[in-house]
Amino acid sequence: MLRTMNRRQFLVSSSTAAGALALGGCASYQPSRDPLVGGGASSNPAVYEMRVYSIAPGKAEALHNRFRNHTLRLFVRHGIESVGYWMPTDTADQRLHFLLRYPSREEREARWKAFISDPEWKAAQKASEANGGLVTKAENPFFIRTDYSPAHRKGNISKGGVFELRTYTTPPGRLANLDARFRDHTIKLLAKHGVSNWLYLHRMADQPEADVNLTYFVTHASEAAAKASFSAFGADPAWKAAREASEKAAGGSLTVNGGVKSVFLAATDYSPTR
Repeated sequence: MLRTMNRRQFLVSSSTAAGALALGGCASYQPSRDPLVGGGASSNPAVYEMRVYSIAPGKAEALHNRFRNHTLRLFVRHGIESVGYWMPTDTADQRLHFLLRYPSREEREARWKAFISDPEWKAAQKASEANGGLVTKAENPFFIRTDYSPAHRKGNISKGGVFELRTYTTPPGRLANLDARFRDHTIKLLAKHGVSNWLYLHRMADQPEADVNLTYFVTHASEAAAKASFSAFGADPAWKAAREASEKAAGGSLTVNGGVKSVFLAATDYSPTR
């Protein structure tokens, strides 16, 4: 589960890395180099922070305006990279999802401390909350990119389409098996069926459920296209064979019951991915 903080705590947080293992199969996917750190995905990995804000009733536009007019500019000032900002396509789900990136966890702490201490941020926060708080709950787990993930692309990624955030929970001891299946089979088969792989993440070692969680983003032309793509993917004999072989090697399913979750997201108008 994402780590939940009270309103006073949500502007602060905190440590180190997780990894992956291989199984066997077709030729392994080769990740592109990470432009932030200059090395491969497993060499001095950048840190991603996924922040999820549950918006107070009636406060969505005030929160978006604060990001548009103040927060993003102040993030740049303090060396905090904005990767993407999204709202669920289900408008009943009023949670702002956004992804930030830093060179290291230590740099994250230093840069975040400077940001929240900035007088301009304090003034913007105070003014925006004059009629009440904008966020009722904030969550912020930390991640590193998996060794088989593409480096996230910038610009109009979904080209008017949608992002999909998927989270998988494995039984204890089977995350490496799941990684191997994605590395050697799944991401290539998803691409074959029209799914665009964008970013695959592991929770950092000190985060809850780090040893059983895979979190990833893909993009689709539409939600209907996503449904068609996953239907074709699920029926593909190559996928069926990979799934059967991986579960046989692991001694059972690679996900717990109810352990695959998905939310469709649309980029906000101020997101770098729009």
